[in-house]
Amino acid sequence: MKAAVTVWRSGATAAGIALAVLLLAAVPPTRLAAQALRVPYQTFTLPNGLKVIVHEDHSVPIVTVNTWYHVGSSDERPGRTGFAHLFEHLMFMGSEHVPTGQFDQLLEAAGGDNNGSTTEDRTNYWENGPSSSLELMLYLDSDRMGFLLPEITPPKVDLQRGVVQNERRQSYENQPYGLAQENILQRLYPADHTYHWPVIGSMVDLNAASIEDVQQFSRTYYTPSNATMVVAGDVTLRQVRPLVERYFGGLARGPAVTRTPPPAVSLPADVYATLEDRVQLPRVYDTWHTVKGFAPDDAGLEVLGDILAEGKASRLYKRLVYELQIATQVAAFQDAGRIDGKFEIFATARPGHDLNELARVIDEEVRSLAESGPTPREVERVQNSIEAGFLGRMERVGSFGGKADQLNYYDYLVGTPDYFQRDLDRFRRVRPADVQRLARDYLLRAHRVVLSVVPAGHTELAATEGASR
Repeated sequence: MKAAVTVWRSGATAAGIALAVLLLAAVPPTRLAAQALRVPYQTFTLPNGLKVIVHEDHSVPIVTVNTWYHVGSSDERPGRTGFAHLFEHLMFMGSEHVPTGQFDQLLEAAGGDNNGSTTEDRTNYWENGPSSSLELMLYLDSDRMGFLLPEITPPKVDLQRGVVQNERRQSYENQPYGLAQENILQRLYPADHTYHWPVIGSMVDLNAASIEDVQQFSRTYYTPSNATMVVAGDVTLRQVRPLVERYFGGLARGPAVTRTPPPAVSLPADVYATLEDRVQLPRVYDTWHTVKGFAPDDAGLEVLGDILAEGKASRLYKRLVYELQIATQVAAFQDAGRIDGKFEIFATARPGHDLNELARVIDEEVRSLAESGPTPREVERVQNSIEAGFLGRMERVGSFGGKADQLNYYDYLVGTPDYFQRDLDRFRRVRPADVQRLARDYLLRAHRVVLSVVPAGHTELAATEGASR
């Protein structure tokens, strides 16, 4: 389908064009109605609980197998944080019938590739390749689902522990502003909330992970009954089902996974903190608690974030970067998960400017949206941008964010794999009055975490309480 666009109708002559230009301010834009999105699928569930979703796309002769295990860092406990991500690494270290290194070698020899990722809420693994490689993909995935533990040894755990710790050093501790999110989460969520720690975990907890932890984690979460598999591309259900039954049907079901709801989140007052880091320019972060993914206000908060800071036409970019020239960078976004969500704004100061200057402008623009709301044109611009990106992702079958991954995402979070049209409709329904209400209720009238990241020894550059509001 084509994205909905704004069009102007004018005559073919020079006079007609000139007349149309004069009328632009008076004639409202016409939004073309988009066709309904539909990603057809078929599904079946094995007796051991493995749910399989099949989507046929015969446009090119490729196939993707995308498996979601319903476990992430939010299933960890204090003292064992980072374990979900560590286990993702161990899944590439060989299984009983596929020795270390053979997974990649066999798949690459067939023309395919693969990867995986871990979030707070899930861990996914995917393979892409020619449609002729489907049986190989299923064989490889089934062996590490059902026969991983015999090949997980203390030396392998120690090796991947070191890899993950090095990843933490590179992406967090030795990365400019890399420790900001960890500091924000610790202040935004109480210690017994499962979003209190970052996905990668802490060095101390990674050191504490044992071979017994690995075995128990696998038995609890890496089972057919806690996984959903999407097979998408140049395949048919008649082709997929017997192969899945052959390679996965004999695997043990696994225990039922139960989760205790996390405690309620509430900030009784604004929380100000300063982090000294090896950075050249100070940066301020404002973070508010919001709502989980697909909650009624989730889409509107995403629109609010884009109005504030997405693109050069956004409010904060124009004020901070273009007009006042006191910032080099600004961003705003709603970050929603399965359990909870947060809204974040951050801005990096230009040399010679402190974070109180940036904080005052950020608060002015938030207050302006809360009191007067955005223009219809601002909302429409963001909606068009969201729709274009949404449709662009639908052009891909595999890899991260493609149709196979989205089918798994929707199935896990809302219980309906083909939720594409209803997801897009959430953003189309947002109106200026909605954005105004969200800015007022979630930002202006709510408490927040304000984190200043400043060059070591320059705490005077930090944002201070009461200086902006």
